[in-house]
Amino acid sequence: MPAAKLAYKRVVLKISGEGFCKQGIGGIDGEEVASIASRLKSVSALGAELAVVVGGGNLVRGAQFAQAGVGRATADHMGMLATVINALALQGALEQLGAETRVATAIAMEDVAEPYIRRRCMRHLEKGRIVILAGGTGNPYFTTDTAAALRATEIGASLLLKATKVDGVYSADPKKDPQARFYSRLSYMDVLSQRLQVMDSTAISLCMENNMPIMVINLMKRGNIEAALKGEQVGTLIQGG
Repeated sequence: MPAAKLAYKRVVLKISGEGFCKQGIGGIDGEEVASIASRLKSVSALGAELAVVVGGGNLVRGAQFAQAGVGRATADHMGMLATVINALALQGALEQLGAETRVATAIAMEDVAEPYIRRRCMRHLEKGRIVILAGGTGNPYFTTDTAAALRATEIGASLLLKATKVDGVYSADPKKDPQARFYSRLSYMDVLSQRLQVMDSTAISLCMENNMPIMVINLMKRGNIEAALKGEQVGTLIQGG
């Protein structure tokens, strides 16, 4: 399918660390990573310019280590390193499928990945490479959701895709509350005022200030990412108004 038919050409996809493991189990699961890679390869084949921001919660949660007595800054840096491990795992799986990739980190790790440079990242995307962005923002006290919002704004993306293991945004956890209401569309202020658990408030505010639409989709359903890029109603769309 030609890229001209895509509603969104350049996209930042945020995948949480939980996407790299089986439900309720930490670590990295090879089958889960291979499944994600297969989906991303299909999306790239459509002509989309795809940058992927990865989380690291399957390996290290900085907030938990901070509560355990490790300083917050140190704990957050541990989390940043975890995202690099996930990024390298995803890169390996993508390259097994023949995809051309680059891993770019917000913290210096020249032996395993190139540093994140905005113009270089954009050039990779223009050449059809899948760029995997690791290390968060490179600073403690900021989440990888905020990193995704920041990178989407920086590189001129037309959409920020938040990949989850549910169908979109609900008023409550649908796995715990069968009466939870599903939202197909929300405004940024709806998310902030209702304290909906989508992304942290810094990420939502950054997207609101820069008019960056957010779409929350179920990563586990094949075809969801492609449908989202075509402009079809998938998951929950968050934008102004």
